[in-house]
Amino acid sequence: MAIEESTIKQLIENAIPDAEVDIRGDGSHFQARVVSPAFDGVRAVKKQQMVYAALADQIADGSIHALTIKAYTPEEWATASKLQVAS
Repeated sequence: MAIEESTIKQLIENAIPDAEVDIRGDGSHFQARVVSPAFDGVRAVKKQQMVYAALADQIADGSIHALTIKAYTPEEWATASKLQVAS
């Protein structure tokens, strides 16, 4: 069962306040870049857990088979994007 990138984007935006979300994928394998002030003071693992929680149903039903997450605060993203560390 395929899921659209726009659906994933919307689910994450609904779950994480003020998130800027970029999704890339091929139908069941996706990469998510999520930038949100909600990540301020949050450890890397917790950031990923927040994104996974937004997509728990889609992961459970197999709509999303694999998901790579890059989660940043706005400040972290400003630095990473300048260094071209992230995609």
